[in-house]
Amino acid sequence: MLGPFSNYRQTELNWLKRLPDSWDILRTKQVFRLRIEKAPENNQMELLSIYTHIGVKPRKELEQRGNKASTTDGYWIVKKGDIISNKLLAWMGAVGVSHYEGVTSPAYDILRPIRQCNTDYYHYLFRTPKYLQQFKIRSRGIMDMRLRLYFDQLGQIPVPVPPTDEQDSIVLFLNWKTAQINKFIRNKRRFIELLKEQKQNVINQAVTRGLDLNVKLKPSGVEWIGDIPEHWEARRLRTLAAVRASGVDKNTNEDEVPVLLCNYVDVYKNDRITAAIDFMKATATPEEIRAFELKAGDVIITKDSESWDDIAIPTFVPEALPGVVCAYHLALIRPFSGEIEGEFLFRAFSSDPVADQFRIAATGVTRFGLAQGAIKGAFFPLPPLEEQRAIIAHINEKCAEISQAISRAQREIELMREYRTRLISDVVTGQVDVRGIEVPDVAEEELLSLEEDTGESDDVMDDEGEMDETD
Repeated sequence: MLGPFSNYRQTELNWLKRLPDSWDILRTKQVFRLRIEKAPENNQMELLSIYTHIGVKPRKELEQRGNKASTTDGYWIVKKGDIISNKLLAWMGAVGVSHYEGVTSPAYDILRPIRQCNTDYYHYLFRTPKYLQQFKIRSRGIMDMRLRLYFDQLGQIPVPVPPTDEQDSIVLFLNWKTAQINKFIRNKRRFIELLKEQKQNVINQAVTRGLDLNVKLKPSGVEWIGDIPEHWEARRLRTLAAVRASGVDKNTNEDEVPVLLCNYVDVYKNDRITAAIDFMKATATPEEIRAFELKAGDVIITKDSESWDDIAIPTFVPEALPGVVCAYHLALIRPFSGEIEGEFLFRAFSSDPVADQFRIAATGVTRFGLAQGAIKGAFFPLPPLEEQRAIIAHINEKCAEISQAISRAQREIELMREYRTRLISDVVTGQVDVRGIEVPDVAEEELLSLEEDTGESDDVMDDEGEMDETD
């Protein structure tokens, strides 16, 4: 159990009220200087970037996520141990130590120590909520996404200066604990992926083979679907439902009727569209409302996407939503009564054999889309209505159990991240004493992955701002 230091002194800062007696407090500019050292022409140095969640990394390791620089002539030279700060995104965590030699964008500031210190300690310190808040307060700009933290303000921020041996102890301890926590999180994420695969298998099996494992099968005649129970059919969607590609935009026009808009993100993030969603306000014509107002049993799919594998992501409308209209980049699919249950159609869209048809049919280079004809022409397995209802009940029951397990694992990850943030903050600000803690050796591969528990929702962010900015 970690305990506090035996003696503290009060500071004059309301956001960092006490520090251990043996620690100094200085301004950042008394620990680091702003270093501007331009790379020579035609250099072959490693291009580095700072990311909000994974710190400083060579751009080539993540080049599929960002733009490649055509040249690095005149970029700033980075040495191992330098702190890199993205002026635009420092307040969001785009600041950290470099363990690489290389060059980086002139949109970044390079901080080099002017006194003996362990810059990994300041890496941890600068990424704590207390310091991210200070970075935001001292940034200049008229709106959040235009804020810039210049060194004349960053340099004024007070920082703790523990004795160097204590800095080393703090870094060793946090490397060890962070590696443990991140390993736990990575394992939980793998577990979640296995649960998602299990959920997908439940859907695939039920909508293509049914619930009777001993049922006789026949060829469906459709390559993607394969064999189906011999009393089922394989039918094109146009024979099962009306398909309409929406063109209702987000604009508000005085000569139109106020509506709520079910947008792309509402469909992409939700299995069900219900009144609990905070829909965008917009307007639509009476004709658009008649065509695209949501009815019970409707299915909505994503029609366009920046990624081919995000095409035809479905959601289900269990109850009518008067005044809620399907927006553009989406297709509204309304099942024909007596042919197919809307919820079965939704589950069929979620199955791999059906989804693969749309992934193949999607066209585009930087943005992919589905033609209405491709949607209507897709084949779907079709059991009798009573069997459809039994399949729906089975899938809902099994998927609910799996979803609960996923939610528990996600909550455990959330709690561990909160613990990690609190632990780092307490240690680097001296609220707990880690001197004398026996720390085992941390394997090099664990050190390299200290910041790599980004997860699905933690998008890697890197914004180089104006490339000619060199202040």
